[in-house]
Order: sequence, then C-alpha cells, then structure tokens
Amino acid sequence: MIRSRAYPQQSRSGGCLRIGIALAVAAFAIISFLGSKVYNPVTGQDQYITITEEQEIALGIQAAPEMAAQFGGLEPDEDYQVAIDYIGNYLIENSVAAESNYPFEFHVLADQNTVNAFALPGGQIFITKALIDSMETEGQIAGVIAHEIVHVLARHSAERIAEAQLAEGLTGALVLATYDPDNPNSMATAQVAMLISQLVQMKFGREDEITSDVLGVEIMAQAGYDPRSMVDVMRILEEASGEGPGVEFFSTHPSPDNRIGMIEEAIDNLYPNGVPNGLIQ
Repeated sequence: MIRSRAYPQQSRSGGCLRIGIALAVAAFAIISFLGSKVYNPVTGQDQYITITEEQEIALGIQAAPEMAAQFGGLEPDEDYQVAIDYIGNYLIENSVAAESNYPFEFHVLADQNTVNAFALPGGQIFITKALIDSMETEGQIAGVIAHEIVHVLARHSAERIAEAQLAEGLTGALVLATYDPDNPNSMATAQVAMLISQLVQMKFGREDEITSDVLGVEIMAQAGYDPRSMVDVMRILEEASGEGPGVEFFSTHPSPDNRIGMIEEAIDNLYPNGVPNGLIQ
C-alpha cells in the first residue's frame, strides 16, 4: 500500500515541477518580448525588436552569399548590375531611405527561371534576372526595389525574429507543461502549437507585404517615379505566379488583386488631384 501511494505522489510532483518550469519559461519569453518595443518613424508604428540595427546588418551580410548560391549565384552580365545599382541608389538617395543607417546593397541573381525579389535584414536586396527580364520599364523595376527597401526600413525581418523567439518560448513552455513521457499522444499538443505559430507568422507576412506596397508607393513618388508602375508589377507577378484572381500565392503574399486595390488607394491618397505628368515611367 505504501509503495502504490508513492507512485502517484511522484507523478504529481514531477507534473507540478514541469508546469512550474513551463510557466517560468513562458513568463520570460513574454516579458522579454514586451520589453523590446520600439517606435519606427518610417511606418509610424511601435514594433517589437530584440536585435540592434548593427546585428541586422551583420546577419544580412553573413547570409548574403548563401542566398545568392541558392539562386545560381550572381548574374555575370555587369549591365544588369549597373542598372539595378543605379535605380536602387537613386531611390535611396532621393527618399526617406537616405536618413537610415543601413548600407543598402543590391544584387542581381543569375536565376533565369524564378521571378522573385527579396530583402535580408540590414539592407541586402536581391532581384532575379528572370524578374528583371519580365519588367518592361525602369519604373516597374523601381517599384520592385522600393517594395524591398521598405522591408528593410520597416525592420520586418527583425520583427519576425522577435516574434519567432516569442513563439519558440511559448511553444517550448506548452510542450514542457503538457508532454507526458508515458503518453505518446501528448506530442499532438506540440504539433498543434507549432502549427498555430506558423499560421501567425503567415498572417504577419501578409501584413508586411501590404505595408511594403503602400510605403513603396511613397518612396517611388519621393524619388520622382510614377507609382502606378507598381500596379503593373502586380499584374506581371500575377501572370508569373500562374494563379488566378483572388488566389493567395507563395503562402505569405496577398493575391495581386488585393494588393492592386491597396496600391491604387495609396496613390489616390498621395495624389488626390491625380498623378502629375513628368514622373519617371
């Protein structure tokens, strides 16, 4: 009898210990996240960032060679690089981006099949040869680059890192609190928690894309480009994606139709009397 009573007591003690540790882990993750709030003057919003701008720059520089390798390396035709450097630097020098501390660098990827562009934290911006070749005007290329510049200025990557750290902490706490080594089914709880975390990240990704579209319009206008070119970019991306209207593509990207509507609204807000003549197409 004494022995049979000891087993449940031991189990209860172990369970309480796991829950206590889990609560401490969760509390630390939440407090660390909430204590990282900063104001971003570009977006005009508060955000949670757990790394410095210097760390963002270092991360981007470190990751750049690996990212280039995934797309077949850099484009050997220097004419592509010269053109992208010109457009990218012109946007930086003639917009709010000039006030940032990020050392922007633009890279043309040799990939002739993948229509894509992306930004690493700290100012490393990549655009594939396939995407450049699909564009018809300088203004359209400027629209793509302006969009990526905003991702950097808005510190979207750093924000995602902070959110991932929070999600990892909470997921770890939940797994620790609910996992029972004698009950393999308890692992299902961990899988659900991870799925929820991924869905949250997807939602934030869509919001980031919209922010980069809308503020990209402003950067284009500041540099003298016709922001309506970004609407053309969305139509080209829609065709390249092979998806029909209203279909969400690449998981984190809103459909082109949704983005076009918000871009046009941003243009109307910026130019209530109509887009003036003489802007770079």
